[in-house]
Amino acid sequence: SRMRECLSIHVGQAGVQIGNSCWELYCLEHGIAPDGVMPSDKVPGDDSFSTFFQETGAGKHVPRAIFVDLEPSVIDEVRTGTYRGLFHPEQLISGKEDAANNYARGHYTVGKE
Repeated sequence: SRMRECLSIHVGQAGVQIGNSCWELYCLEHGIAPDGVMPSDKVPGDDSFSTFFQETGAGKHVPRAIFVDLEPSVIDEVRTGTYRGLFHPEQLISGKEDAANNYARGHYTVGKE
Protein backbone atom coordinates (compact mmCIF):
# COMPACT_ATOMS: atom_id res chain seq x y z
CA SER A 1 0.00 0.00 0.00
CA ARG A 2 1.24 3.47 -0.93
CA MET A 3 1.39 6.19 1.67
CA ARG A 4 -0.80 9.16 0.91
CA GLU A 5 0.16 12.75 1.68
CA CYS A 6 -2.28 15.63 1.72
CA LEU A 7 -1.04 19.23 1.52
CA SER A 8 -3.46 21.91 2.69
CA ILE A 9 -3.18 25.47 1.42
CA HIS A 10 -5.21 28.04 3.36
CA VAL A 11 -5.60 31.40 1.59
CA GLY A 12 -7.12 34.66 2.83
CA GLN A 13 -8.96 35.47 6.04
CA ALA A 14 -11.63 32.80 5.73
CA GLY A 15 -9.16 30.16 4.55
CA VAL A 16 -6.77 30.84 7.43
CA GLN A 17 -9.54 30.85 10.05
CA ILE A 18 -11.13 27.65 8.74
CA GLY A 19 -7.68 26.07 8.38
CA ASN A 20 -6.81 26.88 11.98
CA SER A 21 -10.02 25.19 13.13
CA CYS A 22 -9.40 22.17 10.89
CA TRP A 23 -5.91 21.59 12.28
CA GLU A 24 -7.25 21.85 15.81
CA LEU A 25 -9.81 19.16 14.91
CA TYR A 26 -7.18 16.94 13.20
CA CYS A 27 -5.05 17.14 16.35
CA LEU A 28 -7.98 16.20 18.56
CA GLU A 29 -8.95 13.31 16.26
CA HIS A 30 -5.43 11.87 16.14
CA GLY A 31 -4.41 12.58 19.74
CA ILE A 32 -1.74 15.14 18.90
CA ALA A 33 -1.07 17.85 21.49
CA PRO A 34 -1.10 21.59 20.56
CA ASP A 35 2.71 21.53 20.48
CA GLY A 36 2.75 18.69 17.91
CA VAL A 37 3.78 15.94 20.31
CA MET A 38 1.87 12.67 20.33
CA PRO A 39 1.49 10.97 23.73
CA SER A 40 3.32 7.64 24.07
CA ASP A 41 0.08 5.74 24.86
CA LYS A 42 -0.93 5.94 21.17
CA VAL A 43 -2.03 2.69 19.51
CA PRO A 44 0.99 1.07 17.77
CA GLY A 45 0.65 0.62 14.03
CA ASP A 46 -1.89 3.42 13.59
CA ASP A 47 -0.18 5.87 11.27
CA SER A 48 -3.32 7.37 9.72
CA PHE A 49 -2.18 10.80 10.92
CA SER A 50 0.85 10.67 8.59
CA THR A 51 -1.39 11.68 5.67
CA PHE A 52 -1.78 15.13 7.24
CA PHE A 53 1.30 15.40 9.47
CA GLN A 54 5.06 15.10 8.87
CA GLU A 55 6.96 13.65 11.81
CA THR A 56 10.27 15.34 12.59
CA GLY A 57 13.37 13.61 13.94
CA ALA A 58 12.48 14.94 17.39
CA GLY A 59 9.09 13.21 17.27
CA LYS A 60 7.07 16.35 16.68
CA HIS A 61 4.20 16.21 14.19
CA VAL A 62 4.04 19.21 11.84
CA PRO A 63 0.97 19.78 9.65
CA ARG A 64 1.43 19.52 5.88
CA ALA A 65 -0.07 22.98 5.46
CA ILE A 66 0.64 26.50 4.29
CA PHE A 67 -1.26 29.58 5.46
CA VAL A 68 -1.18 32.64 3.17
CA ASP A 69 -2.77 36.08 3.57
CA LEU A 70 -1.88 39.57 2.36
CA GLU A 71 -2.87 41.05 5.70
CA PRO A 72 -0.91 39.82 8.75
CA SER A 73 -3.50 40.08 11.57
CA VAL A 74 -5.35 36.81 10.85
CA ILE A 75 -2.17 34.75 10.53
CA ASP A 76 -0.89 36.50 13.68
CA GLU A 77 -3.82 34.84 15.47
CA VAL A 78 -2.38 31.48 14.40
CA ARG A 79 1.15 32.59 15.41
CA THR A 80 -0.03 33.48 18.93
CA GLY A 81 -2.91 31.00 19.39
CA THR A 82 -3.16 27.73 21.29
CA TYR A 83 -1.69 25.74 18.39
CA ARG A 84 1.22 28.13 17.68
CA GLY A 85 3.74 25.39 18.53
CA LEU A 86 2.27 23.12 15.88
CA PHE A 87 3.40 25.14 12.86
CA HIS A 88 6.85 26.01 11.55
CA PRO A 89 7.17 29.81 11.03
CA GLU A 90 7.88 29.29 7.30
CA GLN A 91 4.39 27.79 6.91
CA LEU A 92 2.73 31.06 7.96
CA ILE A 93 3.14 33.55 5.11
CA SER A 94 1.69 37.04 5.37
CA GLY A 95 2.17 40.37 3.65
CA LYS A 96 2.40 43.82 5.13
CA GLU A 97 -0.67 45.31 3.49
CA ASP A 98 -4.21 44.05 3.03
CA ALA A 99 -6.17 43.76 -0.21
CA ALA A 100 -9.02 46.05 0.87
CA ASN A 101 -9.98 48.72 -1.69
CA ASN A 102 -7.42 47.53 -4.24
CA TYR A 103 -9.51 48.84 -7.14
CA ALA A 104 -10.01 52.26 -5.56
CA ARG A 105 -6.36 52.61 -4.60
CA GLY A 106 -5.22 51.63 -8.08
CA HIS A 107 -7.74 53.86 -9.80
CA TYR A 108 -7.40 56.99 -7.66
CA THR A 109 -3.92 56.91 -6.09
CA VAL A 110 -1.30 54.26 -6.84
CA GLY A 111 -2.16 53.76 -10.52
CA LYS A 112 -3.36 57.31 -11.27
CA GLU A 113 -0.28 58.40 -13.22
